[in-house]
Amino acid sequence: MSKTSTDLIRHALNGPTMGTCWSALFFTAPGFDPGPVQAALQKAVDDVDAHMSTWKPDSALMCLNRAPVGTTVVVPDDLAKVLALSLAIGRTSGGAFDISMGDAVRAWGFGPEAVDVEGIRTAMAVPRRPTHEVLEINGKLVRKRDAITLDLNGIAKGYGVDRLAETLRICGIEAGLVGVDGEMRALGLRPDGEAWTIAVEAPDPNCRAPHSLLSLQDAAVATSGDYRHWVIVQGRHLSHTMDPKRGAPLMSSPASVTVVAPTCAEADAWATALMVAGPEIGTALAARQGLSALFLMREDSDGIRTNGCGSIFGDNTAKIVGTMQAKAVI
Repeated sequence: MSKTSTDLIRHALNGPTMGTCWSALFFTAPGFDPGPVQAALQKAVDDVDAHMSTWKPDSALMCLNRAPVGTTVVVPDDLAKVLALSLAIGRTSGGAFDISMGDAVRAWGFGPEAVDVEGIRTAMAVPRRPTHEVLEINGKLVRKRDAITLDLNGIAKGYGVDRLAETLRICGIEAGLVGVDGEMRALGLRPDGEAWTIAVEAPDPNCRAPHSLLSLQDAAVATSGDYRHWVIVQGRHLSHTMDPKRGAPLMSSPASVTVVAPTCAEADAWATALMVAGPEIGTALAARQGLSALFLMREDSDGIRTNGCGSIFGDNTAKIVGTMQAKAVI
């Protein structure tokens, strides 16, 4: 491969996945055929979707959901890995990240079905135990000890991004930028030796505009927010993020939380956990876990107040390099 960035060819690949699209950006020497890479990347995310989708009735996750309580189910390797990571983060976050909210997600209309009022009442009334207390995992063997409906929407896209990154490396590409929707992972550096630049989106439901710019090298970033998927109940805006204690959408939360982590699955799950925890408890939790997190909170003046923590935002691996006030772009 040529050692000068001017001799390299830019490849921007993309395709459909999980109701949105994946992307991959990388550079190669002239004459490189991106076709096999495109096919390998598409297969990687197709496998994740086939195993973890709540929109596909025959996915491995939905088969697990239908299994009777107490039955041991053999699941695919990747699903077992994501379930194990989900339980670990659920336990560490004190239950703020909980993957057994599938009944509430569907009842409130954030799944394949329309809003189900009776389902909402049931989801809010049912006693809930943290998933890590009722789901057993031993390798690829999974067993539910209670009636729960699993939903991996808070981690599956991030894991899909990780699979894209792994696939690039398998294809011999050591530097690039991959993503699913707004979840991103950077490999190495750009051809000019600079880190990859990522925009942290302003929490505006009416347009896509940057709030901050993030330089990323060998790390991943994910954002959870209240401005893309929501319902209006009695004039109140409720986001798709569920409160595990209530079985219902969060009553109040940051406008968004952005997390930088080694893998995108971790960043994705922790962004959700910190949304649930809120800015005060969430900031303390992020600090205890050594996470780099950026909280954006709305203020009455229609401005955005920021609160960041973590060493990554102050070192050369990933740092905020410029910030615009959200009110300037709304």
